Amino acid sequence: MINKMHKLKYLFCTLFVVPIMCTHLSAQTPSDAIMMNAEQACILLEYNYGSFDQYWEGSYLRENQTIATVRRNTVMSMMAVGILDKLNFFIGVPYIKTESSDPNGGKFAGASGFQDLSLALKYQIINKEKEKGTFSALATVGFSTPVSNYLPDYMPYSLGLGAPELSYRAIAQYQWKNGLYLRGAGAFLWRGYARAEREYYYNNGSYYTSLMDVPNAVTFEGVLGLWAFKNALQLEFSYMSSNSTSGDDIRSYNAPQPTNNIDSDRLGLFAHFYVPSVKGLGIVAYHNRVVNGRNAAKINTTGVGLTYYFNYRKKQDKNETY
Repeated sequence: MINKMHKLKYLFCTLFVVPIMCTHLSAQTPSDAIMMNAEQACILLEYNYGSFDQYWEGSYLRENQTIATVRRNTVMSMMAVGILDKLNFFIGVPYIKTESSDPNGGKFAGASGFQDLSLALKYQIINKEKEKGTFSALATVGFSTPVSNYLPDYMPYSLGLGAPELSYRAIAQYQWKNGLYLRGAGAFLWRGYARAEREYYYNNGSYYTSLMDVPNAVTFEGVLGLWAFKNALQLEFSYMSSNSTSGDDIRSYNAPQPTNNIDSDRLGLFAHFYVPSVKGLGIVAYHNRVVNGRNAAKINTTGVGLTYYFNYRKKQDKNETY
C-alpha cells in the first residue's frame, strides 16, 4: 500500500479486522459460540462509522496535521446458514467509503466500493452441559479475497489490504445458568501478497517488485457477556489484540505500506436485542475503541444494524415448532 503523497503519514486502522468478517457485527459470527440449527439462517445488514486523527508511527503516537480526521463508512451485509446443527457457513461482503478533510479547507479524495468477499465455516466440537453451566468449544476456518479492483496502496483511503487471507480460529466458552459467560478466541491469519502501484519499495532492504508480502498475524479476543430478560438481550464487553508476526515500522516522512508490523489493542461494547413482537428480528449496536498500537490508527468505531433469523426449509412434521 504505497501512498504517493509525501506527507500523508497515517495507517488504515482496520487492517487486521476486515478480512475476518468484522467481529462484533452480530450475535452470530465466525468468532462467537452461537450455532444456527440445521436449516436455519440469519441475515445481517449493518452500518458503522469510524474516525481517527492520531496514529502510531512505530510506537510513537502522533497527529496527522496534513489530513486531520479520517472518516470511514461501512455498510455490511452477511448471512449465516445452518448446514448441520454443528456446522455453520458464513458469507459476507462490505461496501466502504473513505474520506477526510483538512481544517483549513483542503480535502483529499477518498475511495468507495466493495471490499473483500469473506467465507467461513464454523464447527462445534464440544457442547457439554454441566451442573452449573455449559462448556462449548468450536473451530472456524475462513477465507477472504478482494472482489473489486481497489487500490491497496492508497492509504488511509484504501478499502482493504488487497491480499487473500486464510484464518484459523479456536473458540472456547463457559456459560453459567444465570446467563453470564466468558469466552476466549485465538486466531492465526495467513496473508498473501498485495500489488503496489510502483516497482520498488523499501522493507529493511530494497525490493524491485510491485508485490508486497503482507505479514501474517495472530489475534486474541476475550469476552465477558450476559444473556438477560429471558435471553431477549445479549450484552458483551470485549478485548481484542492483534499482532503481526513480522514486518517493519513506518519510517519518518514516509507513508505506511503492507509490509508494516501492525499491532493493536481494542476495547468494545456490544448489544443485541431480539424484538419480542416480531419473530426473528434483532437490533445490533456496538462501539469499539483502539487504545494502544504500533503502526496503527487510534480509531473509534460505532455501528448499528438489523438481524433476521428464519427457517429456509419447511419441516415435514406440521406439529413441529421452530
